[in-house]
Amino acid sequence: MSKQYSTKHDMEKNKSISKQKEKTNCNILSKHFKKIYPIGIHRTCSPLSLSSLSLSLSQNSTDSSLTADSSTPLDQKILSALRLIVPTERREIPVTKIIRQPSASPTEEGGMRRCNWITNNSEKVYVQFHDECWGVPVYDDNQLFELLAMSGMLMDFNWTEIIKRRELLRESFAGFDPNNVSKMGEKEILEIASNKELTLAESRVRCIVDNAKCITKIAKEFGSFSSYMWDYVSYKPVINKFKYPRNVPLRSPKAEAMSKDLLKHGFRLVGPVIVYSFMQASGMTIDHLVDCYRYSECVNLAERPWRHV
Repeated sequence: MSKQYSTKHDMEKNKSISKQKEKTNCNILSKHFKKIYPIGIHRTCSPLSLSSLSLSLSQNSTDSSLTADSSTPLDQKILSALRLIVPTERREIPVTKIIRQPSASPTEEGGMRRCNWITNNSEKVYVQFHDECWGVPVYDDNQLFELLAMSGMLMDFNWTEIIKRRELLRESFAGFDPNNVSKMGEKEILEIASNKELTLAESRVRCIVDNAKCITKIAKEFGSFSSYMWDYVSYKPVINKFKYPRNVPLRSPKAEAMSKDLLKHGFRLVGPVIVYSFMQASGMTIDHLVDCYRYSECVNLAERPWRHV
Protein backbone atom coordinates (compact mmCIF):
# COMPACT_ATOMS: atom_id res chain seq x y z
CA MET A 1 0.00 0.00 0.00
CA SER A 2 2.81 2.40 0.96
CA LYS A 3 4.72 1.52 -2.20
CA GLN A 4 1.61 2.06 -4.32
CA TYR A 5 1.01 5.42 -2.65
CA SER A 6 4.64 6.44 -3.24
CA THR A 7 4.45 5.51 -6.89
CA LYS A 8 1.22 7.44 -7.28
CA HIS A 9 2.74 10.42 -5.48
CA ASP A 10 5.81 10.39 -7.77
CA MET A 11 3.60 10.24 -10.86
CA GLU A 12 1.57 13.21 -9.71
CA LYS A 13 4.76 15.08 -8.86
CA ASN A 14 6.27 14.41 -12.31
CA LYS A 15 2.99 15.38 -13.91
CA SER A 16 2.98 18.64 -11.96
CA ILE A 17 6.59 19.41 -12.98
CA SER A 18 5.73 18.67 -16.60
CA LYS A 19 2.75 21.03 -16.47
CA GLN A 20 4.92 23.71 -14.88
CA LYS A 21 7.50 23.43 -17.69
CA GLU A 22 4.75 23.47 -20.27
CA LYS A 23 3.31 26.63 -18.73
CA THR A 24 6.75 28.26 -18.71
CA ASN A 25 7.30 27.42 -22.39
CA CYS A 26 3.87 28.80 -23.24
CA ASN A 27 4.71 32.09 -21.52
CA ILE A 28 7.96 32.39 -23.45
CA LEU A 29 6.28 31.73 -26.80
CA SER A 30 3.36 34.03 -26.05
CA LYS A 31 5.70 36.78 -24.90
CA HIS A 32 7.67 36.77 -28.15
CA PHE A 33 4.65 36.33 -30.42
CA LYS A 34 3.13 39.44 -28.89
CA LYS A 35 6.14 41.38 -30.08
CA ILE A 36 5.19 40.50 -33.62
CA TYR A 37 1.44 40.34 -33.43
CA PRO A 38 0.11 42.76 -30.81
CA ILE A 39 -3.40 41.46 -31.37
CA GLY A 40 -4.75 38.36 -29.60
CA ILE A 41 -3.25 34.94 -30.45
CA HIS A 42 -4.31 31.37 -29.67
CA ARG A 43 -2.39 30.15 -26.66
CA THR A 44 -1.29 26.66 -27.55
CA CYS A 45 1.93 24.85 -26.75
CA SER A 46 1.39 21.82 -28.88
CA PRO A 47 4.68 20.76 -30.52
CA LEU A 48 2.76 20.55 -33.82
CA SER A 49 2.05 24.27 -33.74
CA LEU A 50 5.78 24.93 -34.19
CA SER A 51 6.24 22.62 -37.14
CA SER A 52 5.81 25.37 -39.74
CA LEU A 53 8.45 27.48 -38.02
CA SER A 54 11.02 24.68 -37.80
CA LEU A 55 10.78 23.78 -41.50
CA SER A 56 13.22 26.52 -42.44
CA LEU A 57 15.13 26.81 -39.21
CA SER A 58 18.45 28.57 -39.67
CA GLN A 59 21.36 26.93 -37.93
CA ASN A 60 23.72 29.84 -38.57
CA SER A 61 21.63 32.60 -37.07
CA THR A 62 23.65 35.00 -34.94
CA ASP A 63 20.67 36.99 -33.77
CA SER A 64 20.98 37.93 -30.11
CA SER A 65 17.77 39.85 -29.84
CA LEU A 66 15.87 36.81 -28.53
CA THR A 67 18.05 35.42 -25.71
CA ALA A 68 16.73 33.89 -22.52
CA ASP A 69 18.05 32.20 -19.42
CA SER A 70 16.28 28.94 -20.17
CA SER A 71 18.50 26.10 -21.25
CA THR A 72 15.98 23.34 -22.06
CA PRO A 73 16.07 21.88 -25.55
CA LEU A 74 12.44 22.90 -26.16
CA ASP A 75 13.16 26.49 -25.17
CA GLN A 76 16.14 26.62 -27.48
CA LYS A 77 14.06 25.29 -30.37
CA ILE A 78 11.34 27.84 -29.72
CA LEU A 79 13.80 30.72 -29.52
CA SER A 80 15.61 29.56 -32.64
CA ALA A 81 12.34 29.30 -34.54
CA LEU A 82 11.24 32.74 -33.39
CA ARG A 83 14.46 34.19 -34.82
CA LEU A 84 13.08 33.49 -38.28
CA ILE A 85 9.97 35.61 -37.81
CA VAL A 86 11.37 38.39 -35.62
CA PRO A 87 13.51 40.79 -37.68
CA THR A 88 17.05 41.19 -36.41
CA GLU A 89 16.74 44.96 -36.59
CA ARG A 90 13.58 46.93 -36.86
CA ARG A 91 14.12 49.83 -39.17
CA GLU A 92 11.42 52.31 -39.87
CA ILE A 93 11.72 53.32 -43.49
CA PRO A 94 10.38 56.83 -43.82
CA VAL A 95 7.72 57.13 -46.48
CA THR A 96 8.22 60.34 -48.35
CA LYS A 97 5.04 61.74 -49.74
CA ILE A 98 5.70 63.52 -52.98
CA ILE A 99 3.82 66.78 -53.05
CA ARG A 100 3.81 68.44 -56.43
CA GLN A 101 4.12 72.12 -55.99
CA PRO A 102 2.22 73.95 -58.69
CA SER A 103 4.52 75.80 -61.04
CA ALA A 104 4.09 79.48 -61.48
CA SER A 105 1.17 79.80 -63.79
CA PRO A 106 0.69 82.83 -66.04
CA THR A 107 -3.04 82.38 -65.43
CA GLU A 108 -2.63 83.24 -61.75
CA GLU A 109 0.72 84.88 -61.27
CA GLY A 110 1.24 86.88 -58.13
CA GLY A 111 -2.39 86.44 -57.14
CA MET A 112 -3.59 88.06 -60.37
CA ARG A 113 -6.03 85.96 -62.34
CA ARG A 114 -5.98 86.27 -66.11
CA CYS A 115 -8.33 85.30 -68.92
CA ASN A 116 -8.60 81.55 -69.37
CA TRP A 117 -6.89 81.54 -72.74
CA ILE A 118 -3.67 82.55 -70.99
CA THR A 119 -2.26 79.17 -69.96
CA ASN A 120 1.00 77.64 -68.75
CA ASN A 121 1.92 77.12 -72.40
CA SER A 122 1.37 80.77 -73.32
CA GLU A 123 4.56 82.51 -74.34
CA LYS A 124 5.78 85.53 -72.44
CA VAL A 125 5.20 87.94 -75.31
CA TYR A 126 1.57 86.87 -75.54
CA VAL A 127 1.04 87.24 -71.80
CA GLN A 128 2.62 90.69 -71.96
CA PHE A 129 0.35 91.66 -74.87
CA HIS A 130 -2.66 90.55 -72.82
CA ASP A 131 -1.50 92.51 -69.77
CA GLU A 132 -0.43 95.73 -71.44
CA CYS A 133 -2.18 96.15 -74.78
CA TRP A 134 -5.22 93.99 -75.37
CA GLY A 135 -8.37 95.88 -74.43
CA VAL A 136 -6.66 99.22 -73.84
CA PRO A 137 -8.43 102.04 -75.77
CA VAL A 138 -6.21 103.31 -78.60
CA TYR A 139 -6.80 106.70 -80.22
CA ASP A 140 -3.63 107.29 -82.25
CA ASP A 141 -3.94 106.85 -86.02
CA ASN A 142 -0.58 105.09 -86.38
CA GLN A 143 -1.34 102.64 -83.58
CA LEU A 144 -4.80 101.90 -84.94
CA PHE A 145 -3.31 101.26 -88.37
CA GLU A 146 -0.77 98.90 -86.82
CA LEU A 147 -3.46 96.95 -84.94
CA LEU A 148 -5.62 96.74 -88.07
CA ALA A 149 -2.67 95.35 -90.03
CA MET A 150 -1.84 92.87 -87.26
CA SER A 151 -5.48 91.76 -87.06
CA GLY A 152 -5.43 91.12 -90.81
CA MET A 153 -2.40 88.89 -90.34
CA LEU A 154 -4.55 86.57 -88.23
CA MET A 155 -5.49 85.02 -91.58
CA ASP A 156 -2.02 83.45 -91.61
CA PHE A 157 -0.67 83.57 -88.05
CA ASN A 158 -1.82 83.53 -84.43
CA TRP A 159 -1.36 86.44 -82.05
CA THR A 160 1.84 85.07 -80.53
CA GLU A 161 3.52 84.75 -83.91
CA ILE A 162 2.35 88.21 -84.93
CA ILE A 163 3.52 89.88 -81.73
CA LYS A 164 6.96 88.33 -82.15
CA ARG A 165 7.19 90.10 -85.51
CA ARG A 166 5.88 93.41 -84.16
CA GLU A 167 9.14 95.33 -84.03
CA LEU A 168 10.20 94.01 -87.41
CA LEU A 169 6.83 95.02 -88.84
CA ARG A 170 7.27 98.52 -87.49
CA GLU A 171 10.67 98.79 -89.13
CA SER A 172 9.38 97.47 -92.43
CA PHE A 173 6.28 99.68 -92.53
CA ALA A 174 7.82 102.95 -91.31
CA GLY A 175 6.28 102.84 -87.85
CA PHE A 176 2.86 102.35 -89.50
CA ASP A 177 2.66 105.97 -90.47
CA PRO A 178 -0.15 105.88 -93.08
CA ASN A 179 1.33 108.75 -95.07
CA ASN A 180 4.72 107.04 -95.48
CA VAL A 181 3.34 103.55 -96.11
CA SER A 182 0.90 104.84 -98.72
CA LYS A 183 3.87 106.09 -100.74
CA MET A 184 5.68 102.73 -100.86
CA GLY A 185 6.50 101.60 -104.40
CA GLU A 186 6.94 98.22 -106.06
CA LYS A 187 10.56 97.90 -104.99
CA GLU A 188 9.78 98.41 -101.32
CA ILE A 189 6.81 96.03 -101.44
CA LEU A 190 8.91 93.25 -102.95
CA GLU A 191 11.69 93.89 -100.46
CA ILE A 192 9.31 93.45 -97.54
CA ALA A 193 7.76 90.35 -99.10
CA SER A 194 11.22 88.79 -99.56
CA ASN A 195 12.09 89.23 -95.88
CA LYS A 196 12.41 85.67 -94.57
CA GLU A 197 12.00 86.76 -90.97
CA LEU A 198 8.61 88.29 -91.68
CA THR A 199 7.41 85.47 -93.95
CA LEU A 200 4.69 87.85 -95.14
CA ALA A 201 3.17 87.03 -98.52
CA GLU A 202 3.37 89.69 -101.21
CA SER A 203 -0.42 89.90 -101.37
CA ARG A 204 -0.56 90.67 -97.65
CA VAL A 205 2.05 93.40 -98.01
CA ARG A 206 0.04 95.00 -100.81
CA CYS A 207 -3.11 94.89 -98.64
CA ILE A 208 -1.34 96.85 -95.90
CA VAL A 209 -0.07 99.44 -98.38
CA ASP A 210 -3.50 99.79 -99.96
CA ASN A 211 -5.13 100.20 -96.54
CA ALA A 212 -2.64 102.97 -95.73
CA LYS A 213 -3.84 104.83 -98.83
CA CYS A 214 -7.45 104.42 -97.68
CA ILE A 215 -6.58 105.75 -94.20
CA THR A 216 -5.04 108.91 -95.63
CA LYS A 217 -8.24 109.57 -97.58
CA ILE A 218 -10.43 108.97 -94.53
CA ALA A 219 -8.24 111.24 -92.42
CA LYS A 220 -8.87 114.08 -94.87
CA GLU A 221 -12.62 113.42 -94.87
CA PHE A 222 -13.24 112.74 -91.16
CA GLY A 223 -10.36 114.62 -89.57
CA SER A 224 -8.58 111.46 -88.49
CA PHE A 225 -8.78 107.70 -88.88
CA SER A 226 -9.37 107.49 -85.13
CA SER A 227 -12.48 109.69 -85.28
CA TYR A 228 -13.88 107.61 -88.12
CA MET A 229 -13.38 104.29 -86.30
CA TRP A 230 -14.51 105.40 -82.82
CA ASP A 231 -17.67 106.90 -84.25
CA TYR A 232 -19.00 103.33 -84.72
CA VAL A 233 -19.08 102.84 -80.92
CA SER A 234 -20.17 106.43 -80.17
CA TYR A 235 -16.66 107.22 -78.95
CA LYS A 236 -17.07 104.89 -75.99
CA PRO A 237 -15.82 101.29 -75.71
CA VAL A 238 -18.38 98.51 -75.54
CA ILE A 239 -18.02 96.93 -72.09
CA ASN A 240 -18.98 93.27 -72.06
CA LYS A 241 -19.30 91.02 -69.02
CA PHE A 242 -18.25 87.63 -70.25
CA LYS A 243 -17.55 84.98 -67.64
CA TYR A 244 -16.40 82.13 -69.87
CA PRO A 245 -14.31 82.02 -73.07
CA ARG A 246 -17.20 80.39 -74.92
CA ASN A 247 -19.25 83.54 -74.34
CA VAL A 248 -16.79 85.73 -76.25
CA PRO A 249 -18.06 86.10 -79.85
CA LEU A 250 -16.04 86.07 -83.04
CA ARG A 251 -18.02 88.94 -84.51
CA SER A 252 -20.67 91.47 -83.51
CA PRO A 253 -23.29 93.64 -85.27
CA LYS A 254 -21.03 96.68 -84.88
CA ALA A 255 -18.11 94.76 -86.39
CA GLU A 256 -20.26 93.73 -89.34
CA ALA A 257 -21.39 97.31 -89.94
CA MET A 258 -17.83 98.59 -89.67
CA SER A 259 -16.59 95.86 -92.04
CA LYS A 260 -19.12 96.79 -94.71
CA ASP A 261 -18.23 100.46 -94.54
CA LEU A 262 -14.48 99.78 -94.62
CA LEU A 263 -14.94 97.64 -97.71
CA LYS A 264 -16.83 100.48 -99.36
CA HIS A 265 -13.90 102.77 -98.70
CA GLY A 266 -11.53 100.33 -100.44
CA PHE A 267 -10.02 98.55 -97.42
CA ARG A 268 -8.89 94.95 -97.76
CA LEU A 269 -8.67 92.10 -95.21
CA VAL A 270 -11.41 93.69 -93.13
CA GLY A 271 -14.02 90.94 -92.74
CA PRO A 272 -16.30 91.00 -89.65
CA VAL A 273 -14.09 88.53 -87.71
CA ILE A 274 -10.91 90.48 -88.42
CA VAL A 275 -12.62 93.76 -87.55
CA TYR A 276 -13.89 92.33 -84.27
CA SER A 277 -10.37 91.17 -83.40
CA PHE A 278 -9.21 94.69 -84.18
CA MET A 279 -11.92 96.12 -81.88
CA GLN A 280 -10.79 93.83 -79.05
CA ALA A 281 -7.12 94.70 -79.47
CA SER A 282 -7.74 98.45 -79.75
CA GLY A 283 -10.06 98.61 -76.75
CA MET A 284 -13.18 99.48 -78.72
CA THR A 285 -14.73 96.50 -76.99
CA ILE A 286 -13.67 95.15 -73.60
CA ASP A 287 -13.66 91.36 -73.79
CA HIS A 288 -11.47 90.48 -70.85
CA LEU A 289 -13.30 87.92 -68.72
CA VAL A 290 -14.90 89.45 -65.63
CA ASP A 291 -12.60 87.54 -63.24
CA CYS A 292 -9.47 88.68 -65.09
CA TYR A 293 -7.51 91.33 -63.20
CA ARG A 294 -7.28 93.39 -66.39
CA TYR A 295 -11.05 93.64 -66.73
CA SER A 296 -11.55 96.34 -64.09
CA GLU A 297 -8.44 98.21 -65.23
CA CYS A 298 -9.61 98.36 -68.86
CA VAL A 299 -13.13 99.26 -67.77
CA ASN A 300 -11.74 102.22 -65.82
CA LEU A 301 -9.91 103.36 -68.95
CA ALA A 302 -13.01 102.83 -71.08
CA GLU A 303 -15.17 104.94 -68.79
CA ARG A 304 -12.96 107.97 -69.22
CA PRO A 305 -14.15 110.69 -71.59
CA TRP A 306 -13.21 110.62 -75.27
CA ARG A 307 -9.49 111.38 -75.30
CA HIS A 308 -8.84 111.81 -79.00
CA VAL A 309 -6.87 114.93 -79.91
